[in-house]
Amino acid sequence: MKNVKQSIFKEAVNQVISNKVIRGMAVKQLDKYLYSSLMDIGRQQLKQEKMDQYAFMTSIVDQVRRNLDKGFIKPGVMKKMAHVFVGDSYSPDRHKKINPVREAYKEKYGDYPPQFLVLSPGKGCNLHCTGCYASADSAIAEKLDFETSRRIVREAHDLFGSRFMTISGGEPFLYKSEGKNLIDLFEEFNDMFFLVYTNGTLITEGLAHKLAELGNVTPAISVEGWEEQTDQRRGKGVYHRIMKAMGHLRDAGVPFGVSLTATSQNAEILLEDDFYEHFFNELGVSYMWQFQLMPIGRGKDVMDLMVTPEQRVKLYKQWVHLLEDKHFPIADFWNSSSLSSGCIAYGRWNGYFYIDWNGNIMPCVFVPYHVDNVKDLYANGKTLGDALQSKMFKNGRKWQKDYGFENPENRNNILMPCSIRDHYENFKYNILTPDAKGEDEEAEAVLHDPEYEKMMIEFDQQLQKLTKGIFKEKYLIKELVEDEA
Repeated sequence: MKNVKQSIFKEAVNQVISNKVIRGMAVKQLDKYLYSSLMDIGRQQLKQEKMDQYAFMTSIVDQVRRNLDKGFIKPGVMKKMAHVFVGDSYSPDRHKKINPVREAYKEKYGDYPPQFLVLSPGKGCNLHCTGCYASADSAIAEKLDFETSRRIVREAHDLFGSRFMTISGGEPFLYKSEGKNLIDLFEEFNDMFFLVYTNGTLITEGLAHKLAELGNVTPAISVEGWEEQTDQRRGKGVYHRIMKAMGHLRDAGVPFGVSLTATSQNAEILLEDDFYEHFFNELGVSYMWQFQLMPIGRGKDVMDLMVTPEQRVKLYKQWVHLLEDKHFPIADFWNSSSLSSGCIAYGRWNGYFYIDWNGNIMPCVFVPYHVDNVKDLYANGKTLGDALQSKMFKNGRKWQKDYGFENPENRNNILMPCSIRDHYENFKYNILTPDAKGEDEEAEAVLHDPEYEKMMIEFDQQLQKLTKGIFKEKYLIKELVEDEA
């Protein structure tokens, strides 16, 4: 029966991509499959979490269908992506399948491996964005040598059984080492799917067609809002260059997304429907990731850029509206934690961890502290799996489990999922370990700044007051009422 359901799933995906005449019917069939598969996951998730996940998955299907209909995505490119990404590893039934690689990892380390990792192979960038850590001089910027980057991808593939990886930076398409670049990695690991966070300015017509040929890469292009906000931070004319890049990707038929950072300064724009309608309906974006600025740094200016607790609640309500009413595939990595049942950092099963251009291995892009370095690990005959056994990583995973992401009977507020941003005091005193080092001077400095600690704790307390009622009513009480019915 499982094989029959999987065959139906794959055939429905194929029909959505290939057959415009029956595409609508195939989408409905795919929706039914997604719903039944998610509802069948079991009791480790709340029903509303499953409903949120269903809404997100169907919004992806709907947006891909719309972009296929408009010719913004080429069926041939989408078929290649589906072959890589919509295989056994990423179908809704994947939790039922036995993966020998992941089972071997669990036998050795006691838990399943992470689903993916984020790799920033180089710090170099071609822009001078306000407040950014990246270096505009790629010749002297820190970077991993190509063979180290290649080994990281190989271990994710072979040790974790992962078929997905996120590439960040700096500007990833500027990365070059030993005469090779990211395209060489994408070609070698052609059974993996790569999401690349990029400023978009280096996506030429030629590069777009190369990505179409590969069929295993999707760029997520950074914007700050409309043209005014984007150029204000990224430089005059950058928004126009981004629009050209998106045009190249549409012409080549490559699905692409948008990545943006929510701050106190652009939050109001993100509460307007027309912003999303423009990017999804007119520009052909296939997905959107939102990040809320994490203030790592000393000084009032940095802290003032952080969205307020009140703005965060408004952004949560906007996300629900956009997902349920507009069917726009958007994920906010704080407000949308129901999509992953909580924090996915610390190398948690079905989660991820982060490696930067110096080889520092961190729990998350937004948790800039490390114990191990990949170069030292490899020099000592160890692997990435060994790094995930550090006390800090284990503390983080213990907190995740205690917080209840696997146990709906003891579930804490999933509108406050972040170990560092939403539970700073606990992070500093119960997760962080004495051997952990800051990624840079600012990350180290804030650990000894009482004003920073006070600000973060006050934020958390206020956010809890604003969200605990929403969480209880939408996720807990609704669950109890439906169970009784």
